[in-house]
Amino acid sequence: MAEHKPIIGITNGDVNGIGLEIILKTLSDNRIMELCTPVIYSSAKVVSFHRKAINLGSLNYSQSTSVENLQPNTINIINCWEEEVNVQLGIDNAIGGKYAFKSLNACTFDWVEGKIQGMVTAPINKHNMPTEEFPFKGHTEYLASKCDGNPLMIMCSDELKVGLVSGHVPVNEIAGKVKKEIILKKLQLLKESLQKDFGIDKPKIAVLGLNPHNGDNGLIGGEENAEVIPAINEAKTKNILTFGPFSADGFFGGHQYKKYDAVLAMYHDQGLVPFKTISFDSGVNFTAGLPFIRTSPDHGPAYDLAGRNMAGEESFRSALFMSIDIYRQRKGYTEMHANPIKHKELERERG
Repeated sequence: MAEHKPIIGITNGDVNGIGLEIILKTLSDNRIMELCTPVIYSSAKVVSFHRKAINLGSLNYSQSTSVENLQPNTINIINCWEEEVNVQLGIDNAIGGKYAFKSLNACTFDWVEGKIQGMVTAPINKHNMPTEEFPFKGHTEYLASKCDGNPLMIMCSDELKVGLVSGHVPVNEIAGKVKKEIILKKLQLLKESLQKDFGIDKPKIAVLGLNPHNGDNGLIGGEENAEVIPAINEAKTKNILTFGPFSADGFFGGHQYKKYDAVLAMYHDQGLVPFKTISFDSGVNFTAGLPFIRTSPDHGPAYDLAGRNMAGEESFRSALFMSIDIYRQRKGYTEMHANPIKHKELERERG
């Protein structure tokens, strides 16, 4: 029996940015249809505008107003609005945010209802999103408000996986988020995701300190001794393989990250600066800790590249493939743990 292909919902992001360009470049490879049924939540007119702007040529797709009426083996477009949209490539304005939200809202509804098996979000500009409907710091917070779960941002690539204790938080508030209980919760979420979503049975997690030189025994800060180290020690009692804390500069500079399955960073730039230095072209933003799958490329709408046929689709393609891989991995994980006999047989086969 043929394996079920997941339905992957795709949001258009800021319609004035590069979102639809990287989407269309990715989906122009017909082999994608062998792996999933892609659904762009947008408007056929806006999609066509972007296709012509980058001289992509013909592109076969089917239009629908509902996810219940999709066509297999082709690109599907769900029309989320009927009105004409004045797309202004490269311009940061309210139009870009308005239709980014319409797309996101429609896709999220089907995502929460279980009508699609994954969501890949194209880049938005948080500053031009309609504030009444989107009073959030980003996709992660918005999606967490729509379903039960504890979101954990994990930046993923073949070389590195980085989770964050504190995400979109001002620098002067970071230390207040570095608490033992929060670190423990993030470590547990990270371990569970590595097992369930990435198939790593006994993941090894490196934990970074907060202060330069890990606080230098309290001379440069006390959070390591008061919060981080106690969290690591307790995590070990819960069968979480944690190591550290490590000073971030030496850890990444000395390539120690290669010894671990994932890294837990204390704050946004501590984790994302090295991640994007190592994996910018292929990095994926994955929201763990939610009952549904959501991935995204690790860059913004890039107005300076919009409409110039210069935007690289590698990160978006990686995000799409990761959503498919995680769907399969979760399906296998659920089946395995629902059948303990099968699980034991596989363990014996592994030796």
